[in-house]
Amino acid sequence: MSTLPVFRWHLAPDGYATRRQLRARGLRPGGQDIAATLERPRRRRPPLVAYLYRVDLAKPVRPMTPARWRAHAAMMRARRTCPECFRDAGYVIPPSLGSCVTCAYPEEQRAA
Repeated sequence: MSTLPVFRWHLAPDGYATRRQLRARGLRPGGQDIAATLERPRRRRPPLVAYLYRVDLAKPVRPMTPARWRAHAAMMRARRTCPECFRDAGYVIPPSLGSCVTCAYPEEQRAA
């Protein structure tokens, strides 16, 4: 088993990128293994680790098809729909509330 190269923060050579950096360039890892790690030291805690991929092996991002757009719209609609009143809240319902603000705090809505 070979060990991965480890680079310090801001010192990775050209040709390596994180997933986010690849995505900003319109690329994806495309099934390749992690090529290296990037470590950001922190005081009194373990370092932050980012995985790096080779840019030359990256593939272009797959385009969004009409079916994917429909699936994404349905997923977002489900996140906005209140499970108690079944109305579209107009915002993503926070998991901490579990319902829209009107259903979560009905007494405060009557007073307003």
